[in-house]
This record gives sequence, C-alpha cells and structure tokens, in this order.
Amino acid sequence: MRHRLICFPHAGGGASAYADWADGLPAGIEVTAVQLPGRQNRMDEEPPTQVGPLVRSITQALRPLLGCSFSFFGHSCGALLAHAVAQALKSRGLPQPAHLFLSAQAEPGEIQRGPQMHKLSSEAFRAEVLRLGGFEAEIVGDDEAMDALLPTVLADFRLWEQHRISPAPRLDSPITALVGDRDSRVSVESVEGWHAYTNASFDTRIYPGGHFYFSDARIGAELFTFIGRTLLG
Repeated sequence: MRHRLICFPHAGGGASAYADWADGLPAGIEVTAVQLPGRQNRMDEEPPTQVGPLVRSITQALRPLLGCSFSFFGHSCGALLAHAVAQALKSRGLPQPAHLFLSAQAEPGEIQRGPQMHKLSSEAFRAEVLRLGGFEAEIVGDDEAMDALLPTVLADFRLWEQHRISPAPRLDSPITALVGDRDSRVSVESVEGWHAYTNASFDTRIYPGGHFYFSDARIGAELFTFIGRTLLG
C-alpha cells in the first residue's frame, strides 16, 4: 500500500457507499471509509447535531491511520466534512492530506446563499432527495425503508446548512473540486469557490452526469483513473 484514500459519504450515506472502490482504484491505494453515527452498523446512535464534536471524534479516530501518505475524498455533505477534518488536522499540527477531492458540493459560502434543503416540507424534501439520486432501486421502491432513511439524510443537511465555515485557516493541501455537468443542486461555478480554501494548487474536474455522476460505470472508471494518476503519479 503506497497511499490511503479516506472517504467521507454523502448525506445519509454510510461507509458501504465506497465498498466497490478498492476494486476500481489502482493497486497501491487503500480505501478507508468513515462510518458516521445513525447509519448502517451505527444505526442505534443518534445522527450528529453539531459539527465541532463530530470533527473532533473523527480526527481522534483517524490518528492511527495517518502514519502513511493519505488523501481525503468527500462527496456532497461528505466534502464539507472532509474539509473540516483537514482543517482540524492542520490546527492541531497533525499530518495533512496529500490531496483533497471535494465532490458535488458547493463551497461553503454558496450554501448559505442558496436554498436550504432542511427547510423544505417533508414531501418536498423527499422529492428533492429522490431527484438527486444515489439510492438503490429497491430502497426507492420500499416506502418503509425510505421512511427510515430520510430522517438521517435530513439531519445531515440540517447539520451543514446551519454550520458556518470560514476559509481560514487555508489548507496546505491541493484541492480538486469535482462536479457533474447536469447536477441540479451544485453548479460548476459554485464548486470553483473552493480555490479560496487552500494555499496549494486547485483544479476543477467536470464529468457528464448529475449529483451522483460516478454511479455510471464508465464515468466511475474515469474518476478512478484520475484519482490514481493524481495520487500515485
């Protein structure tokens, strides 16, 4: 293993969202995924309601994994969490990621100016979440399963839409912002604002597709190739 890629899932998502990534990424990259409270094997725990304690607990849990070269990948709300953890590592003088891949997420200032998902009615929120995609067909077709999942998704949106993030301290890690060209929630312009959050290099990658652009096998393969080339050279 030459590099560890630590992944942060989308709103309501669990670590299993990255279960297939180890097979797609080049040899030499080890995939580790963060499991948050309130989902999958942590279903009995309450979803987080404050960013600070969540970031502190994750930072502490990750410390044993930071002895090698590592990077972060975060999708949607997971991009905000990845960035917050990277900021916490820097403020504590701990190793920083070699690279941040921030996917399908507007820079934080845009979140405060844009529509607030957590303020929608129950029916409108459900419709918007389904429109964004990311759920397996059998989950979408199971009203009971959706009813059990949506409160955690809502809690994640509420967590980040109410949180205020400052660009300072800027990270010393390069950032790549990734977005689908047909993402109805996140525009190309809104992800380009992430350049203000790093002192290092910044670039934007635009892929065909919507909010979950990499669920398409061909696009996913392109993403894996890009990540591998970026991390391993």
